[in-house]
Amino acid sequence: MSSLPPLRIVGIDPGLNITGYAVIESTGQSVKLIEAGVVRGKTKGSLAARLQEIHEGVRDVIAELKPNVMALEQLYSHYERPTTAILMGHARGVIVLAAQLGGIEVQSYAATKIKKMLTGNGRAPKAQVQQAVIQPFRLVKAPEPPDVADAMAIALCHHFHRRETGAMIPRPLTGTRNQRLGARKNPALRLPTSHSPITELAQKPINPRRRGGGVG
Repeated sequence: MSSLPPLRIVGIDPGLNITGYAVIESTGQSVKLIEAGVVRGKTKGSLAARLQEIHEGVRDVIAELKPNVMALEQLYSHYERPTTAILMGHARGVIVLAAQLGGIEVQSYAATKIKKMLTGNGRAPKAQVQQAVIQPFRLVKAPEPPDVADAMAIALCHHFHRRETGAMIPRPLTGTRNQRLGARKNPALRLPTSHSPITELAQKPINPRRRGGGVG
């Protein structure tokens, strides 16, 4: 599928405290990491305020890095923890809303699909999946926190799926470039690599950002 045009994919690992994200660029057989980090929901005691932080943080990532598509893990409910699934559904909902407002398509993948794409085993342990992102991006070690590695794995799953199916670029991103509400709150996290910085961004000083609870 070397004829496929470049596609920017943002993989998201939703969470009420930490939402991991990874933006990668898929070009045929190759893939490179553009940026990865976290959006933090910091407000204590208010679910609504925390969801707003997550929503604004993800919208900021979309506005700045301009992905063409968002990849998410499908939501499922465990019979022993239904409340957790409901709360995660809230977080996932505001993230999907951010994608819709940003004009980008959303693709969902089952956890077993992501594991199989990355390791060949649909029941691989989480640690094995997190280790599987090291080689494609030539990282020194698995990213921390694990939410970032999970987001990278989800983005990679879409890259591999695209390679297999020959999917083209979805409808373009529109209407977000100038819709800034401010910068994200946390300092940017740049992942260590075994080679020179991937982008010019990685060479710049890490500056505080003020939007949506922080991003790496």
